[in-house]
Amino acid sequence: MSLDAQIDTLRTEITAAVAAASDQTQIEAVRVGALGKKGSVSALLATLGKMQPEERKSAGAAINGLKTEMAGLIEARAAELARAALDARLAAERVDVTLPVGTPPTAEGRIHPVSQVMDEITAIFSDMGFSIAEGPEIETDWYNFTALNFPEGHPAREMHDTFFMAPSADGVKRVLRTHTSPVQVRSMLKTNEKPAAPYLTPAVEPPIRVVCPGRTYRHDSDQTHTPMFHQVEGLVIDKTSHIGQLRWVLEEFFKAFFEIDDVTLRFRPSFFPFTEPSMEVDVQCDRSGPDVKIGQGSDWLEVLGCGMVHPNVLRNCGLDPDVYQGFAWGIGIDRLAMLKYGMNDLRAFFDADKRWLDHYGFRPLDLPTLFGGLSS
Repeated sequence: MSLDAQIDTLRTEITAAVAAASDQTQIEAVRVGALGKKGSVSALLATLGKMQPEERKSAGAAINGLKTEMAGLIEARAAELARAALDARLAAERVDVTLPVGTPPTAEGRIHPVSQVMDEITAIFSDMGFSIAEGPEIETDWYNFTALNFPEGHPAREMHDTFFMAPSADGVKRVLRTHTSPVQVRSMLKTNEKPAAPYLTPAVEPPIRVVCPGRTYRHDSDQTHTPMFHQVEGLVIDKTSHIGQLRWVLEEFFKAFFEIDDVTLRFRPSFFPFTEPSMEVDVQCDRSGPDVKIGQGSDWLEVLGCGMVHPNVLRNCGLDPDVYQGFAWGIGIDRLAMLKYGMNDLRAFFDADKRWLDHYGFRPLDLPTLFGGLSS
């Protein structure tokens, strides 16, 4: 076959291959197959060395002309395919800027109101100088009742109030704690062991200022009671503690928690085995509308129990009641959440209904602080 015929054949074949290439990978394969070191055009150029000088001159010009022509054709097709690939990518990754911005993952989750209120409570009392104390939810009868001056036969020890568990191998009675008061006892003791006798077990050196939030359990269930609920209790032990300090602590707490400027509390005599005197506390409120408004109106709402720590409790914890005295209080965390955030059924807290949590829950990064606003 003559050189001209070979050139025409290669031109036809390469042109067809360029036109058939549908993406950048295929056009690159055509380029290598034609113009690469072992390509068809390069192979034809290699034949020039065997030609006579006159023949080589004219053949070289013809073959190089084919090479230049095919290189331009391939380059143009490659640019065309690159533009097509870019257009396809832009179409596939197109963002409709008229659509509303989606919720970022950091804002999707919700903090449960109970967890939020616990954080608010600990933020307030931490600012007052209180430490946060925790204890086991499965307690011994001694920590849950005896150390707290509950006499044998007290109604709180009955099966209809308390979840009793089978005794341990050593015969120790165990219960699901009915309040977080056992944490107060553990906070007054250096060890988790029951004292052998009054004053024989060294106690934590007062002053003691702790708050004890956590889960508690009682055999009860209705619109305002659940078998598992949450409490926070506070304890102050010192040589000069008195009821005036108790009142101040509670007033400051309620003002900070409900984010109001003033609050009025009413103390009524009551009875608790672990405090003497014992008092129940009402807060002034307005109950005329659908929501309870704290700090205004002429109504009263019971919110907590409190009192001066009973001398027998101090003795049980190795503290001399002739030297030390203290005060304590207990508040239902779930009911505080209901009052502050307008919830009317305690059972909904534990229904695991995502719609309820989306409505009442809190953004995960909005941590409560006194300077930034507890519930902002």
